Amino acid sequence: MTSTDLDKSIVETAYARWAPIYDAICGPVMVQGRRAAARAARAVGGKILEVGVGTGLSFDDYDASTEITGIDLCGPMLDKARAKMASGRYPFVKAVHEMDAHHMTFPDATFDCVVAQFVITLVANPEQVLSECHRVVKPGGRIILVNHLYSEHGWAAALERWAAKKTRGLGLRPEFPFARLQAWASANKNAVLVERRKVSAFYTLVAFERTAEQQAA
Repeated sequence: MTSTDLDKSIVETAYARWAPIYDAICGPVMVQGRRAAARAARAVGGKILEVGVGTGLSFDDYDASTEITGIDLCGPMLDKARAKMASGRYPFVKAVHEMDAHHMTFPDATFDCVVAQFVITLVANPEQVLSECHRVVKPGGRIILVNHLYSEHGWAAALERWAAKKTRGLGLRPEFPFARLQAWASANKNAVLVERRKVSAFYTLVAFERTAEQQAA
């Protein structure tokens, strides 16, 4: 069953409240998924866009072989990311922008890789965000997602459906299915699923490649 989309204002409000404690609470919980996404992105290299960069928690997972640009909707989160940039520890982080991932202002084919960690299940319209990621990544580039994905059968699925009703006000959507990502790729002839693997007990890494446009005969 397709999950109900989230209200953008609820997500923005929730993350503004979490900004002061986000690194302390979410850093340890998300570390395995975060590092797996960064490793996959470093393997691509070049210009990397972090969608939902938040407080810059992932900056430590990159290095000088990459050039990082980040976007996020939450101003208080970005304030913390900019403070980290100002420390001088992350010269490879070029800029962070307050920007809606549904309507990015970057030109087509700007980045070698787009990373969205713990994001795609939180945005109002995941398919639109995926299409924007696909637009701004270069042909041959990758879109790398890390998230908890819905357990579609058994007791875990029932638990997540129950939890979904309780966590909407916190800006969460725990019942997001992989089938929704797969359907997006199937509807886009230039998006190919190249990887799907568990990176921890709770998180799955999914990678899509933007294939080259087919030339007319």
